[in-house]
Amino acid sequence: MIEPHVPAPPGSPPSWGGPCGSGGPSGSSGPGGSGGSSGPEASARLPVRPAVGRFLVLAGVFVCAACGLVYELELVALASYLIGDSVTQASVVLSVMVFAMGIGSLAAKRLRGLAAAGFGALEAVLALVGGSSAMVLYAVFAWTGGWGGLWADGPRVLLVAFSLAIGVLIGAEVPLLMELIQRVRRQDPGGAVADLFAADYVGALVGGLAFPFVLLPFLGQLTGALLTGTVNAVVGAALVLGLFRRDLTRRARWLLLTANAVVLALLATATVLADDFERAARQAVYGQDVRVAVRTDVQEVVLTGDADGRPLDLFLDGRLRVRGSDERRYHEALVHPAMNGPHARVLVLGGGDGLAVREVLRHPGVRRVDVVELDPQLARLARQDPGLSTLNEHAYGDARVHVAPGDAFHRLRSTPSATYDVVISDLPDPSVTASTKLYSQEFYGLLRRVLAPDGRLVVHAGPVLAAPRAFWTVDATLRAAGLRTVAYRVAADDPGAAASDNGSASDAGTASGPAPGPAPGLEPEPDRATAALRAPRGWGFLLAARTAPTLRPDPAPPRPRTLTPDSLARDARDAARTRIPGLPPSTLVHPRY
Repeated sequence: MIEPHVPAPPGSPPSWGGPCGSGGPSGSSGPGGSGGSSGPEASARLPVRPAVGRFLVLAGVFVCAACGLVYELELVALASYLIGDSVTQASVVLSVMVFAMGIGSLAAKRLRGLAAAGFGALEAVLALVGGSSAMVLYAVFAWTGGWGGLWADGPRVLLVAFSLAIGVLIGAEVPLLMELIQRVRRQDPGGAVADLFAADYVGALVGGLAFPFVLLPFLGQLTGALLTGTVNAVVGAALVLGLFRRDLTRRARWLLLTANAVVLALLATATVLADDFERAARQAVYGQDVRVAVRTDVQEVVLTGDADGRPLDLFLDGRLRVRGSDERRYHEALVHPAMNGPHARVLVLGGGDGLAVREVLRHPGVRRVDVVELDPQLARLARQDPGLSTLNEHAYGDARVHVAPGDAFHRLRSTPSATYDVVISDLPDPSVTASTKLYSQEFYGLLRRVLAPDGRLVVHAGPVLAAPRAFWTVDATLRAAGLRTVAYRVAADDPGAAASDNGSASDAGTASGPAPGPAPGLEPEPDRATAALRAPRGWGFLLAARTAPTLRPDPAPPRPRTLTPDSLARDARDAARTRIPGLPPSTLVHPRY
């Protein structure tokens, strides 16, 4: 930890350490003097007045703190996107990084005698490691994520390694900066620590706000991290070479200048190549036939296929959302059983691709369909993209369809009671952290309120075989909200989706509901990236109502192509065999997925 200097007795002149110091603010060894003495307590020989020097050091602390927090948030965001489960990834990154900061702070005590040179070298390394972390992590995920075996955990191992390295480097900054600010103008340790941490915390605030509101939307994850590293290197080098250059030997100055020039050249080269790198990595993940790749305000949307006879696939944040070859089986199973009964007013939660809406509009008597979609740009793409709009049969062109962008939870709180005959919940799996509140007892209480007395609710509740506890927790939560349920499981019809039944990949997600993350252990098809294999062998659904619902398709035309009353009865029996009784419901304050 930091070992504070012992303050001089009241009224005595300051001593700047060492026998050569003459003391006094105007002496040759004073705060602004050119003479010096060795040892950690020697004053810095500054080219500016001490007050200006102190301000510059605190400004450097401010910028370095902002950069450090951006590195943290960048790792959390990219890990959540690549690996899934944002709570787990944030916990791993933050806990490992805080632990590593303690190690770095202790290790930096040995460098206090060379505080200026040590800080300059430290910032150069931190700029390179932090700035390149996103690109390296994405490269490992893209090019080795489908190798299986030990490589399957490559992104996780690399995430921990970067968290450790960046944490150690950030932690080492504090003792060195403490030494530098004391050498500029000596003050009591408590005041120095207060000034240092005030600048540090304000910088962290600015970095924390800049990442989601500036860097991520305008520059993206890769370029944002590289630019942050560039700023980090420039500020660190400028502070040391500009303010403390007289404390460095000629050789140390040249070494530091050369090291920073190399770091800046590497970061600049990576920035120039970032777009080409991202395109190559995207092809490695999704295959060669990427047709649309856009970053909306909410997520990354990628469309592949729909060319040369290839089925259209839709990926959201790297997770397979729609597999064109078997999406009809999923959407018919999701929609048609719930439409057996009055269905004039229908609410679709999620489903921005328009495919659930397509199935709803097949039924006569539908007068209004409200779609609550968090990402309005996805709904716009589903309306305008030729391939996706053809697949959803131009559902958004129907005058009965109304899109309401926003969060489903907040939307339902302002919806009047008994508004809808049917509610279709086409949301990500409950295991995806961002969706957990949409599978809570409070959320289902809101849905029960907006349902008509004889209304029905259908919930995509994740894969039954791979995650039976999560599936039956959704069932218990629906029942706790006052609804009666019937469960059913529908098998995927696409042979590629049945590549494995190991419980970690084949049932890890849905081809139309998002998969929770990469599919470790699967070998890629020769002409398809591993991301396309994140598909299930089946999907699990829960049909709910105030009274016991009847599981059968609407007997009125049109008939679904993939469902019959007999097949649904078998699907219900298959799901019932996996039942786990006695599970508690999930709530907002106690999520259980």
